[in-house]
Amino acid sequence: MSLGPTPVTSNMKPVRMYTTEICPFCIRAKALLRQRGVAQIDEVRVDLDPQQRTRMMELTGRRTVPQIFIGETHVGGCDDLMALDQRGGLAPMLAGA
Repeated sequence: MSLGPTPVTSNMKPVRMYTTEICPFCIRAKALLRQRGVAQIDEVRVDLDPQQRTRMMELTGRRTVPQIFIGETHVGGCDDLMALDQRGGLAPMLAGA
């Protein structure tokens, strides 16, 4: 008995996003990622843990949220994610291509 095709999300690279509670750009970025099949986002709340904001700034050189990583690759913020998607680069990056 077949259980059907394996979900696309099972092969996707992990996504980590540095966020704050009230951030419209974070909400927009999460919505786009979910539209592209990302089932789980490792969300790091920098408003709850100042050390995480420091870590985010060390990793990215940026102070603003969201800061998005796909696998080990720093994608950037919401605008960077949207531009990557518009260029057709988001799906292949999520798939590990």
